[in-house]
Amino acid sequence: MLRSKRLEVVLTLEERKEQEALERLGEARKQVDAHKEQVENLERYQQEYRDQIRANQQGVVEVTRLQAWQAFIGQLDQVIAQQQRQLQQAEQVFESRRLEWMQAWERKRGMEKYIETCRQQEVRERDSVEQKLADEAAGRAFARRQR
Repeated sequence: MLRSKRLEVVLTLEERKEQEALERLGEARKQVDAHKEQVENLERYQQEYRDQIRANQQGVVEVTRLQAWQAFIGQLDQVIAQQQRQLQQAEQVFESRRLEWMQAWERKRGMEKYIETCRQQEVRERDSVEQKLADEAAGRAFARRQR
């Protein structure tokens, strides 16, 4: 069996690894997007809540009510900070998955190039053998004519 044919099994494995890495990359992207959306939603909610407080502050506001508003805003700040940390972690995982996919793609591409090189070598070897056989046949034909 030709070397290039035997190496196609390895190429198939590399293609599978690259596809799996691509799927993991896609999942990591979904996680980043979900965390980003969560942070944006919380920040939007916090801004709406602040706007609502300002609108309701016409006149005198009880101290306890103002303290409750501030406490809630503080809690929102903490939740937003936590979500931002989770977003950063998701982005780190995404970057890691991206590097894994790139390495898998490069291995697959390298195997494709190597197989192509093997095929070209096999063609050269086959052409050389055919040329040698043709030369030998021509030599024998010439020798027969000389007799």
